[in-house]
Amino acid sequence: MALSGMRGLSVFISDVRNCPNKEQERLRVDKELGNIRTRFKNEKGLSPYEKKKYVWKMLYIYMLGYDVDFGHMEAVSLISAPKYPEKQVGYIVTSCLLNENHDFLRLAINTVRNDIIGRNETFQCLALTMVGNIGGREFAESLAADVQKLLISSSCRPLVRKKAALCLLRLYRKNPDVVNVDGWADRMTQLLDERDLGVLTSSMSLLVALVSNHHEAYSSCLPKCVKTLERLARNQDIPQEYTYYGIPSPWLQVKTMRALQYFPTVEDPNTRRSLFEVLQRILMGTDVVKNVNKNNAAHAVLFEALALVMHLDAEKEMMSQCVALLGKFIAVREPNIRYLGLENMTRMLMVTDVQDIIKRHQAQIITSLKDPDISIRRRALDLLYGMCDVSNAKDIVEELLQYLSAADFAMREELSLKAAILAEKFAPDLSWYVDVILQLIDKAGDFVSDDIWFRVVQFVTNNEDLQPYAAAKAREYLDKPAIHETMVKVSAYLLGEFGHLLARRPGCSPKEIFSVIHEKLPTVSTSTIPILLSTYAKILMHTQPPDLELQKVIWAIFTKYESCIDAEIQQRAVEYFALSRKGAALMDILAEMPKFPERQSALIKKAEDAEIDTAEQSAIKLRAQQHTSNVLVVSDQPPSNGPPPTVGQLTLVKMPSMSSDVEHNSGERGLAHVNGTLNKVDLQLPSADIIGDLLGPLAIEGPPGAVIEQNAVPGAEGVLDAVDGAAIVPVGEETNSVQPIGNTNERFYALCLKDSGVLYEDPNIQIGIKADWRAQQGRLVLFLGNKNTSPLNSVQAVILPPAHLKMELSLVPDTIPPRAQVQCPLEVLNVHPSRDVAVLDFSYKPGNNLVNVKLRLPAVLNKFFQPILVTADEFFPQWRSLSGPPLKLQEVVRGVRPLPLAEMANLFTSFRLMVCPGLDPNPNNLVASTTFYSESTRPMLCLARVETDPSDRTQLRMTVASGDPTLTFELKEFIKEQLVSIPTATRGPTTPAPPPPAPQVAQPTSPVASLTDPGAMLAGLL
Repeated sequence: MALSGMRGLSVFISDVRNCPNKEQERLRVDKELGNIRTRFKNEKGLSPYEKKKYVWKMLYIYMLGYDVDFGHMEAVSLISAPKYPEKQVGYIVTSCLLNENHDFLRLAINTVRNDIIGRNETFQCLALTMVGNIGGREFAESLAADVQKLLISSSCRPLVRKKAALCLLRLYRKNPDVVNVDGWADRMTQLLDERDLGVLTSSMSLLVALVSNHHEAYSSCLPKCVKTLERLARNQDIPQEYTYYGIPSPWLQVKTMRALQYFPTVEDPNTRRSLFEVLQRILMGTDVVKNVNKNNAAHAVLFEALALVMHLDAEKEMMSQCVALLGKFIAVREPNIRYLGLENMTRMLMVTDVQDIIKRHQAQIITSLKDPDISIRRRALDLLYGMCDVSNAKDIVEELLQYLSAADFAMREELSLKAAILAEKFAPDLSWYVDVILQLIDKAGDFVSDDIWFRVVQFVTNNEDLQPYAAAKAREYLDKPAIHETMVKVSAYLLGEFGHLLARRPGCSPKEIFSVIHEKLPTVSTSTIPILLSTYAKILMHTQPPDLELQKVIWAIFTKYESCIDAEIQQRAVEYFALSRKGAALMDILAEMPKFPERQSALIKKAEDAEIDTAEQSAIKLRAQQHTSNVLVVSDQPPSNGPPPTVGQLTLVKMPSMSSDVEHNSGERGLAHVNGTLNKVDLQLPSADIIGDLLGPLAIEGPPGAVIEQNAVPGAEGVLDAVDGAAIVPVGEETNSVQPIGNTNERFYALCLKDSGVLYEDPNIQIGIKADWRAQQGRLVLFLGNKNTSPLNSVQAVILPPAHLKMELSLVPDTIPPRAQVQCPLEVLNVHPSRDVAVLDFSYKPGNNLVNVKLRLPAVLNKFFQPILVTADEFFPQWRSLSGPPLKLQEVVRGVRPLPLAEMANLFTSFRLMVCPGLDPNPNNLVASTTFYSESTRPMLCLARVETDPSDRTQLRMTVASGDPTLTFELKEFIKEQLVSIPTATRGPTTPAPPPPAPQVAQPTSPVASLTDPGAMLAGLL
């Protein structure tokens, strides 16, 4: 910007820079804005020089980050100025201040068009630059034809044509209809004959965009692209100014090879031979040098050449050269080059059979696993995982196990999962597989998901020869002084089922097995106690004739837990105690677990779903699907027909179907425990991961003890009726040709119960959410998955947060590559209690049509609750201290959906309200508590009491109390809306709440009266 001669502007900039603090700067800026506004009101007295000066000041203020909401008309008017200085200012400031949808731009279209079709090349360049920067549909429809004429005009200078090509590219991205596919193929072919490299590079950028959507129409451009590569890489027929560190126009080489990768294949043998000669020259002529800039340019060309070699399915000899070259790269000291080498080796594994060649570099890859840079370690892990087979599985898995203890916490979960999968897929024998999994649990128990030990239990259950060995190994691990809780789970389960097979071994009598397991009971959490109780029942069942002393000890444990607050523990204790007194019949009731039905491994499915494709990997997959070749492509889905795959000596065992799980859990729990089916509750084996699968069916976990299909989530329909109606924005489909898959509202309601799942899906895209809530903060990750084999363009995501939430969404990419998934973190901070809901305004273009949806985000009131169990000594002082409104509110609610008390308790639990049994002697009432977190208040204890009428379930009296008036009101309304809006017909099975204790005092004889008359409440209790 030529600002010389503008004294006023220079003085203003100096004043702003000399301000001692932000407040002084704001005052100076406000003063200047007021002066500019006053001068613009008297526009007739402004000279072109003054108007130009004030517009420059507006731009500078805008660049400082201040809002400039006036003066736009003055900036646009400068575009029509006859002199270059004023016109330049008009174009620059308009490009910066106005977006493509601004109304003032319509006023400038005719002026811009006159500059484009005029004879003044300087004005043409200014106009083309602004149009290319702003884009927009109106510019595209009005100016595209004129821009195309400039591009193909033989009378225009190369400078103008170069800008015309880039301008047309932007207009095409905004509105693909501006380029006629049939009419432009020949013109693009002519443009590729251009001698000027500036015009050729810009035209190649345009070609990449065109062939990414319609490669068939531009097949005549393919030989021209090969000739361009020959000109650059072989003949080096280019001017000196287009040589970068001795490399002929590396940008043009990369763009040309990128364009070639969109064509399915090269049919002409001469063209194919010429292309491979060029690629051979690039591969053999690239080496690592000390100059960083030259390395960057050379490697950009090299790795694009590697991608093209893989796409063209080159001969194995060339593939071997590629691997050998990458092998050099992974051995150098420069970390960036090592990273690229590992990444491209992994990519080669995806598309071609070079596994045997890559194995030669196994030692170096294992060394990279211990690199100081975590990104290199991750790429090395991916590569080891991909190159593993039966021949090297033992070595690789043992290396992973050794590395596990020293690995970063950020990698241990992924490392454990991949080691478990490799052990399963390529195990030479079953006992080795069991050893590996138990070592994994022992070394990294915190990072071993339940799926891993579920899987080893499936194998042991389905293979009788393995059962004594697995039980013996579990017994050995229990002798350690300190083991992880996951090891306690798997050991207790195996010994409960198969410990009787070790009866003749020393230290393995039923009493000794019980003793060593029972030692771990005080150290485990409530989620593990049900498994231990099941183990005790199994040990008792296998001890025939019964050991009276052992029986007495186990019965005492069952009796102790009959009054446990946890429903699952309490119910198991009661039922096992009753069953264990049936004598010999116990053998039939608690029979051994049946074999699991065969199904694809959940671990392998989880690993496939968790893989995030890069843009390059997605492009390779797309191009591999576009032509028939012997390229090995990783399948996105398991085969729909045929027997399950068999790898190594392990048959992939399928897990119980979701429908059977639902049926199992929906029955009477007391009857479901017989014949070993109880243990399926211990081993809930989820069939799919929540986020990763872009095409497969989705399962969402329900409450404990149930696995529920997504569209049958219990209580889902009423989950978020509690949000303010004004804040609910339905999915906007009025202008969309694409309809969502499934019920978007049900998906939203389900996510209010869960922390991960699918928020929205249509034929083109799937939006998933995974969330982590801690106190008043939440971290969500939006998973945007492109299901198509073509890119999604013009992707935009805007968060519309309510006043009580601070939300920050990371940058969303403008384009999602084919078959790829991108992650966009979203940070949430709860400022104060409210039931308003945030909205995600999301739009994209699968082709020419814009799809726009508005989706509610599950950052709702109950996500900031933390259930807390309070005793009578804690509850009553708090309850009495909150004497009345506004801290304690009471309301009689009518029109309630009839709910059994147990289901109402489950509903409270779903929203992180802890039901506290025993505090109210009336068995028809519920008392619940939770802690609410927000930025504006300290953690707040919330208490609620619901009094129901057994004779009329459509009414109840609710009392809610907390230390904050707003929180009390919001929580009361939240609970009321749930109770009123939950339809009973669609509720799925849930885990029953613990039965309320027997009443200790006389109950009111008229429950209806007690609901309507506050004076009838139990005096002195609540």
